[in-house]
Formats: sequence, structure tokens, C-alpha cells
Amino acid sequence: MHPLLRAAARLSALAAGLTVAVAGVASAHASPRSHDHQRPSPVVGHVYVNDNTAPANTIAGFDRHADGTLTPIPGSPFATGGAGTGSVIGSQGALQLTAGGRVLLAVDPGSNDISELLVGRDGRLWPVPGARIPSGGDEPLSIAVARRLVYVANAGAGASNYTGFAFDRFGRLHPLPGATFALPDSAQPGDVLINSTATRLVGTRVGTSQIDSFVIDRRGGLHAAAGSPFAAQGAGPFGSEFDPTDPGQVFVSNAHGGPNAGTVSAFSDGPDGVLTSIGDSPFPNHQTAPCWVEISRDGRHLFAVNTAVPSISSYEIHRDGTLSLVGNTPFAGPNASTLAPEDARLSPDGSTLWVVDSKGDAISGFAVRGGQLSQIAAAQTALPAGATPFGVVVN
Repeated sequence: MHPLLRAAARLSALAAGLTVAVAGVASAHASPRSHDHQRPSPVVGHVYVNDNTAPANTIAGFDRHADGTLTPIPGSPFATGGAGTGSVIGSQGALQLTAGGRVLLAVDPGSNDISELLVGRDGRLWPVPGARIPSGGDEPLSIAVARRLVYVANAGAGASNYTGFAFDRFGRLHPLPGATFALPDSAQPGDVLINSTATRLVGTRVGTSQIDSFVIDRRGGLHAAAGSPFAAQGAGPFGSEFDPTDPGQVFVSNAHGGPNAGTVSAFSDGPDGVLTSIGDSPFPNHQTAPCWVEISRDGRHLFAVNTAVPSISSYEIHRDGTLSLVGNTPFAGPNASTLAPEDARLSPDGSTLWVVDSKGDAISGFAVRGGQLSQIAAAQTALPAGATPFGVVVN
């Protein structure tokens, strides 16, 4: 068992004991008619959002109910120990879950570090003492995790880079010697990601419309592919994701093509890290500013969040990596046109897609059936006061 999970188990056991005790007292004083009240929808998991609050950063935690509603976890929002910026940051992957969903990693862009928190069985978060560490640069905004390897993209002027870390046997992160790749200030990285075999790393340079590609050696070090950084197939390459079922395929959204000119690119990532275009890539969605990308666990569907419209594009992913547009689902509700949807994550069973709204400080849910989406409710779930959210995970 992951060492940090032992601590989480002890905390969860204590919380469970307290819950049983309180429930016993409540039932002893309950009226005979108390069982007539409608039971709330069961909790099936949790949703977490990086609030990016200043000066103290917090993580908003929600119980995820079977009917698609969200309710705050007792004690939420949870302090990371670091600082946010209090201003909107565009990036993908500001939160990541690891160790089977029991350890949460969060970037703290206002204090230039990474916070490590335990996820209790009841969903509450517990900062790991001494586990908040410098990010290796300024303004960390994206985290990539695969096995015991972690890479962070830092975007601050004069200290922009990709920096590598690894978990030690106690479950804490430590910098990897020599595992920092410097970026020019003009790069403006939007996302960093590692494939499922921890052999490839890709990062997007939004500012210069380029894509970095590396081979990862056994020690976690980076080796730039010949020709890297590669020219993107559209302006503003932003969100990206490896196919969960094929570690040699990667998809990148192109956000700055202009009104109704959004596209998503598909690449084959070869053994040497060289990116080659797949089919007729890039594939249009006829929307504006596709920025964030999420892929179903079975690798059959891709969802791109169009920030400027706002809407979500659904694509079918074919076996050869080519994409077919299924459709575009607009956001509903009286304030839909004012939203600025950003990062998105699917629930583990793929039945729900959760999308963060940075402008409205809220989160929206969509029911997923294959490539078809339908918004669960027009009303959004509000985030804590002062939130400028830019990352979401679901367990």
C-alpha cells in the first residue's frame, strides 16, 4: 500500500467512527415519522476544483450524487498550504489524482509550489505535512502524472520550464536531478502530459503555436525528439491528451483559429518521439476557441470544450486515430452566453463530464451517452467566494 494511503486509512477510520457515533445519537432521538422523508441521492464519488484563491489557495470538494447533483463536502474548501493568484489562468491539468485516486496533487501558482493532499474515504482532504515543495520554476499551471513520475509546466517569465519529480518510497515527491527543460518566455505553456507507459511527454506552447515532444528514459529524464518543438496545425495549441488505449496517439486542440474555425489535431507519437499527422488532421468542429480536451477511458470519444461559444464538441475516435465530429452541445441556462468554460474531466465510469467555468466561478455537469451530451441542469454549482478556478478532477 502507498505509504500515504496508510495515513489516509487511519484518518478515514477515525472519521467513520465519529459518523457512526453521531448517527447513533441522531437515530435515538428521531421521530417515528423521520423515515418518511425522501432520502438524498447516494454519493457515488467526488469532484475537486483548484480554486486558485489568493492569498491562500484552496480546493473545493463536492460529493457527487447518483442523480448528477453536487453538494459540498463537510470542511470544503480545503487549504492546500500554498497560494493562488486570484486571477484567471488558462491551462489544463492544474489538479491530478494518483495512487488509485487517494492522493491529490495541486499547483499553487501564487507561491510557486506543488501541494500533496490525502483523499479520505469520505472525500475530505488532508494536507501531507512537509509535502508541499517548490515547482522548479515560476507560476506552475499544469501537472502530468504516470506511475511514479510527475512533470510540472511552469509559465512564469524567466523561469518557464518543464520540471520532473518522482515519488519516493514514503510517497513524497522529490525533484529529479537534471530533469528540467527550460522554455522561452514567449512559449506560454498550456499543458504538459505523459502517456500511460511513462515513455513520452508532450507539452503545448500556446504563445508560439508549437508542440514539444520528448522521449522519457528509465530515470525519468527528457530527450527532445528530432525536430521538437513541432509546428502546430493551428494557432494556439492548448489542451492535449494521449489516447488512454493507445500510448502512441496524442490529440491537441487548436484554440486561436478564429470564429467558427476551431480544430483538433491528431498525431502519432513514434518510438523516437517524432510527431506525425494522422489522416486529414486537423479535424474541424466549426466552433470558436476549443481549449480543453478530454478522452473517454475506452478511447472511443473525445470532448473539446469551446470557451468562446460556449459549447462542447464531441468526436468519435477511430482505430487509426482519425476523428469524426458527432456534434456540438451548447451550454444551457439564462447566463449561458456569459460563461467561460475551461478544464473538463469525465467521471471514472464515463457517465458524466464535469466542466469548470472560470468566469462564473462554478461547475457544470453533462450526462454522457457514447458521444452524445446533455446538460444535467441549467443551474450551475457555485464554487467558494473568490475562486478563479482552473483545474478539476473526479473520482
